[in-house]
Amino acid sequence: MSDGSKNLRPDADLDDVDRKIVEELQANGRITNAELAERVGVAASTCIARVRSLVSRRIITGFTATVDPRAMGLGLEVLVGVTVRSGARQRIAELSEELRSLPEVMQLFFLGGVEDFIIHLAVRDSDHVRDFVMENLSAHPAVSSTRTSIVFSHHQNPVRVED
Repeated sequence: MSDGSKNLRPDADLDDVDRKIVEELQANGRITNAELAERVGVAASTCIARVRSLVSRRIITGFTATVDPRAMGLGLEVLVGVTVRSGARQRIAELSEELRSLPEVMQLFFLGGVEDFIIHLAVRDSDHVRDFVMENLSAHPAVSSTRTSIVFSHHQNPVRVED
Protein backbone atom coordinates (compact mmCIF):
# COMPACT_ATOMS: atom_id res chain seq x y z
CA MET A 1 0.00 0.00 0.00
CA SER A 2 1.87 3.00 -1.28
CA ASP A 3 0.75 6.59 -1.08
CA GLY A 4 3.96 8.15 -2.29
CA SER A 5 4.88 9.50 1.15
CA LYS A 6 8.25 7.75 1.06
CA ASN A 7 9.25 10.11 -1.75
CA LEU A 8 8.59 13.29 0.23
CA ARG A 9 11.53 15.30 1.51
CA PRO A 10 11.13 16.76 4.99
CA ASP A 11 14.02 19.12 4.13
CA ALA A 12 12.27 20.51 1.08
CA ASP A 13 14.56 23.58 1.01
CA LEU A 14 11.85 26.07 0.14
CA ASP A 15 12.89 29.67 -0.09
CA ASP A 16 10.50 32.62 0.16
CA VAL A 17 9.70 32.56 -3.57
CA ASP A 18 8.87 28.83 -3.50
CA ARG A 19 6.67 29.34 -0.44
CA LYS A 20 4.80 32.18 -2.11
CA ILE A 21 4.33 30.14 -5.31
CA VAL A 22 2.86 27.25 -3.31
CA GLU A 23 0.58 29.65 -1.41
CA GLU A 24 -0.68 31.30 -4.59
CA LEU A 25 -1.26 28.00 -6.39
CA GLN A 26 -3.18 26.62 -3.41
CA ALA A 27 -5.41 29.67 -3.53
CA ASN A 28 -5.89 29.46 -7.31
CA GLY A 29 -4.47 26.53 -9.26
CA ARG A 30 -5.69 28.09 -12.53
CA ILE A 31 -3.68 31.29 -12.20
CA THR A 32 -1.64 32.08 -15.31
CA ASN A 33 2.11 31.84 -15.09
CA ALA A 34 2.39 35.56 -15.94
CA GLU A 35 0.09 36.54 -13.07
CA LEU A 36 1.79 34.11 -10.68
CA ALA A 37 5.20 35.53 -11.59
CA GLU A 38 3.96 39.05 -10.99
CA ARG A 39 2.48 38.15 -7.60
CA VAL A 40 5.65 36.46 -6.37
CA GLY A 41 7.95 39.08 -7.89
CA VAL A 42 9.98 37.04 -10.39
CA ALA A 43 10.27 36.81 -14.17
CA ALA A 44 7.80 34.51 -15.94
CA SER A 45 10.63 32.20 -17.09
CA THR A 46 11.90 31.95 -13.51
CA CYS A 47 8.41 31.28 -12.23
CA ILE A 48 7.71 28.40 -14.62
CA ALA A 49 11.09 26.87 -13.79
CA ARG A 50 10.29 27.14 -10.07
CA VAL A 51 6.87 25.52 -10.51
CA ARG A 52 8.43 22.68 -12.53
CA SER A 53 11.03 22.19 -9.79
CA LEU A 54 8.34 22.09 -7.10
CA VAL A 55 6.49 19.45 -9.11
CA SER A 56 9.60 17.36 -9.83
CA ARG A 57 10.54 17.44 -6.13
CA ARG A 58 6.97 16.27 -5.30
CA ILE A 59 6.27 19.33 -3.16
CA ILE A 60 3.40 20.06 -5.51
CA THR A 61 1.81 16.70 -6.24
CA GLY A 62 -0.91 17.71 -8.68
CA PHE A 63 -3.40 20.23 -9.95
CA THR A 64 -7.07 19.32 -9.59
CA ALA A 65 -10.54 20.71 -9.92
CA THR A 66 -12.56 20.75 -6.70
CA VAL A 67 -16.11 19.53 -7.31
CA ASP A 68 -19.09 20.10 -5.02
CA PRO A 69 -20.50 16.58 -4.40
CA ARG A 70 -24.03 18.04 -4.12
CA ALA A 71 -23.80 19.32 -7.68
CA MET A 72 -23.17 15.72 -8.72
CA GLY A 73 -26.23 14.39 -6.87
CA LEU A 74 -24.22 13.27 -3.85
CA GLY A 75 -25.92 15.26 -1.10
CA LEU A 76 -24.78 13.22 1.90
CA GLU A 77 -21.26 12.82 3.22
CA VAL A 78 -20.39 10.26 5.88
CA LEU A 79 -17.35 8.94 7.67
CA VAL A 80 -17.21 5.19 8.12
CA GLY A 81 -14.78 3.77 10.67
CA VAL A 82 -13.62 0.25 9.85
CA THR A 83 -11.98 -2.27 12.15
CA VAL A 84 -10.19 -5.20 10.51
CA ARG A 85 -10.44 -8.69 12.02
CA SER A 86 -7.35 -9.54 14.07
CA GLY A 87 -6.73 -12.65 11.95
CA ALA A 88 -6.99 -10.70 8.71
CA ARG A 89 -4.21 -8.13 9.15
CA GLN A 90 -2.40 -9.50 6.09
CA ARG A 91 -5.40 -8.38 3.98
CA ILE A 92 -5.17 -4.68 4.94
CA ALA A 93 -3.36 -3.71 1.73
CA GLU A 94 -5.90 -5.61 -0.38
CA LEU A 95 -8.83 -4.01 1.45
CA SER A 96 -7.28 -0.56 1.07
CA GLU A 97 -6.88 -1.00 -2.69
CA GLU A 98 -10.47 -2.24 -3.03
CA LEU A 99 -11.84 0.72 -1.06
CA ARG A 100 -9.77 3.27 -2.97
CA SER A 101 -11.24 2.05 -6.25
CA LEU A 102 -14.87 2.65 -5.24
CA PRO A 103 -16.50 5.77 -6.71
CA GLU A 104 -18.17 6.80 -3.42
CA VAL A 105 -14.83 7.02 -1.59
CA MET A 106 -13.57 10.61 -1.45
CA GLN A 107 -10.78 9.98 1.05
CA LEU A 108 -9.36 6.93 2.78
CA PHE A 109 -7.32 7.16 5.96
CA PHE A 110 -5.27 4.20 7.25
CA LEU A 111 -4.94 4.63 11.01
CA GLY A 112 -3.19 3.44 14.11
CA GLY A 113 -5.59 3.06 16.99
CA VAL A 114 -8.95 1.41 17.58
CA GLU A 115 -10.12 1.75 13.98
CA ASP A 116 -7.96 0.69 11.05
CA PHE A 117 -9.58 2.93 8.43
CA ILE A 118 -11.77 5.99 8.20
CA ILE A 119 -13.55 6.23 4.86
CA HIS A 120 -14.98 9.58 3.72
CA LEU A 121 -17.91 8.87 1.42
CA ALA A 122 -20.06 11.08 -0.79
CA VAL A 123 -23.40 9.37 -1.46
CA ARG A 124 -26.92 10.17 -2.64
CA ASP A 125 -28.78 9.35 0.59
CA SER A 126 -28.95 7.04 3.61
CA ASP A 127 -30.01 4.09 1.42
CA HIS A 128 -26.81 4.58 -0.57
CA VAL A 129 -24.79 4.52 2.69
CA ARG A 130 -26.50 1.31 3.78
CA ASP A 131 -25.88 -0.33 0.42
CA PHE A 132 -22.22 0.73 0.43
CA VAL A 133 -21.63 -0.64 3.94
CA MET A 134 -23.49 -3.89 3.29
CA GLU A 135 -21.91 -4.62 -0.11
CA ASN A 136 -18.35 -3.41 0.46
CA LEU A 137 -17.70 -3.69 4.18
CA SER A 138 -20.04 -6.00 6.09
CA ALA A 139 -19.68 -8.69 3.42
CA HIS A 140 -15.88 -8.38 3.31
CA PRO A 141 -14.08 -11.23 5.11
CA ALA A 142 -11.40 -8.89 6.53
CA VAL A 143 -13.86 -6.46 8.17
CA SER A 144 -14.79 -6.99 11.80
CA SER A 145 -16.95 -3.91 12.41
CA THR A 146 -17.97 -0.51 11.09
CA ARG A 147 -19.14 2.74 12.63
CA THR A 148 -20.86 5.38 10.50
CA SER A 149 -21.08 9.11 11.26
CA ILE A 150 -22.89 11.75 9.23
CA VAL A 151 -20.88 14.81 8.22
CA PHE A 152 -22.91 17.97 8.78
CA SER A 153 -20.20 20.25 7.42
CA HIS A 154 -16.46 20.33 6.98
CA HIS A 155 -13.69 22.72 6.05
CA GLN A 156 -10.29 21.88 4.63
CA ASN A 157 -7.37 24.20 5.18
CA PRO A 158 -4.48 24.28 2.71
CA VAL A 159 -1.11 22.98 3.85
CA ARG A 160 0.64 25.82 5.62
CA VAL A 161 4.02 26.70 4.16
CA GLU A 162 6.09 27.93 7.07
CA ASP A 163 9.67 29.04 7.46
